[in-house]
Amino acid sequence: MANKESSEKKEKSFRRSLIEWSVIVIAALTLYLTGYHTQVIGTVQRAFLATGLITPSLSIDYDEMRDAGTEFYFADKDHRTQSLAEHKGNVVFLNVWASWCPPCIAEMPSIANLYSTFKDREGYSFILVSMDEDFSEAERFMESRDLDLPIYHYRGRDRDIFQSDLLPTTYVITPDGKIAMEKQGMAKYDTPAFKKFLEDLADLQVH
Repeated sequence: MANKESSEKKEKSFRRSLIEWSVIVIAALTLYLTGYHTQVIGTVQRAFLATGLITPSLSIDYDEMRDAGTEFYFADKDHRTQSLAEHKGNVVFLNVWASWCPPCIAEMPSIANLYSTFKDREGYSFILVSMDEDFSEAERFMESRDLDLPIYHYRGRDRDIFQSDLLPTTYVITPDGKIAMEKQGMAKYDTPAFKKFLEDLADLQVH
C-alpha cells in the first residue's frame, strides 16, 4: 500500500514538473517566434545595468590613444552620407548598435540620459549608428520608446581602426581625432564619472 502511494506521488510530481516545463518551453517559443524575446532579454539586462556594475573603463592618457581617422561613414534619415571628418573639433560619442540586439536595448536608456545632459552644449557630437538592414526598424525602435537620440544608418568604416564586430560597441573620440575609449558590450553611461570624462576630454589641451 505504501509503495503504491509513493508511486502515485512520484507520478503526480512528474506530471506537475512536465506541465511546468511545458509552460516554460511554450512561453519561450512564443517569445522567440513573435520577436518579443529580444525585448525581454534587453529588459532583464537593463535591470542588471541599473546596478552600476558594468561601466566603461575611463582613463585619459593621450600618449596611449590611437588615431581614429575619419573613415567611418553613416547616413542620416535623409540619406545624406557623412563621416567623422564632419565632427572633428567635438568630443564624439559613437555608438554602434541594432534594434535586434538585447544589450543595445539594455544600455539605450542610459545613453538617452547622457545625451539629454550634453545635447544643448557646444563641442559634443552623439552619433548612434544602426546596423539594422532596414533603417526604418531603428526609427521605429526609437519612436516606440519615445527616445530622442540622433541615429544614423551604417555605411562603412576603416576596419584597421574600428575592428570590433560586437554589438554594441562604443567609441569616444577626442576633438583632435584620437580614440579615448573603446567599450565592447553594454555599459551604463549616465554616471557622474562618465559625464566628467567627456567634459575633461573637451577641455583637453594637446601639446
